[in-house]
Amino acid sequence: MRIQFTLLFLFLTTSFYAQTRVLSWNIENFGKSKLEQEISFIANIIKNHDIIAIQEVVAGHGGSQAVARLADELNRKGTKWDYAISNPTSSSAYKTERYAFLWKTNKVKLKGKPWLEKQYEKQIDREPYFATFEKDGRDFTIVNFHAITKKKQPETEIKYFKFLPQQYPNLNLIFVGDFNCPQSHTVFNPLKSMGYRPILENQKTSLKQKCINNQCLASEFDNIFYHSSKIKIIDKGIIHFYNDYGSLKEARKISDHIPIWMEFSLN
Repeated sequence: MRIQFTLLFLFLTTSFYAQTRVLSWNIENFGKSKLEQEISFIANIIKNHDIIAIQEVVAGHGGSQAVARLADELNRKGTKWDYAISNPTSSSAYKTERYAFLWKTNKVKLKGKPWLEKQYEKQIDREPYFATFEKDGRDFTIVNFHAITKKKQPETEIKYFKFLPQQYPNLNLIFVGDFNCPQSHTVFNPLKSMGYRPILENQKTSLKQKCINNQCLASEFDNIFYHSSKIKIIDKGIIHFYNDYGSLKEARKISDHIPIWMEFSLN
């Protein structure tokens, strides 16, 4: 009986530690304009996840400082965090930005140096930011992305994503971010035909200017695409952070998007 209990304990413990929680969030204009209480609020929202992918970090020095301030706030909560910030994206015709990753060092290990994808930098205004993490001796690579706005036709950028799995055949790619495009769009069909699946379907993730009949979300823009044969989804969801505020006007000082997340294990 004791042996069975020990085996069950080891199984449950191993399963627990084998799980990873990834959160993706477009934090609008993430830079020096974020006040300390806003940084603290963001840290409390994301602290229970293992890897954070942030889009829309300001390209100037204030953006890097904001990420460092957030990491410092997270480190005060009892767990050691590290972070990486991209160079400004190469866009000259559109709004250049940075990306960021933050992660718990006791949960995952960063492998190598994160990089901005240069292959399609002329076709994609804010080229995606890659980072490879190791968990229990196995690797996965998160592709952090912020597409051009809907009126600029983000599908003209997303169409190049179908080439990335063959460009990086040895990497287990997970596409995360703000696509400014619903997962039902045909531009995602090539990825879906390769075995990639979205964690969210028919789920709006951007905020309206004002709630109407208790409807506060506007568009189905943010998502995470994972390879269904390589990753097992344990749980997934969104965080209605705006419910902590009296109005959307106040909530939008944090962001005009809500965080999305998934908990997974590697097959």
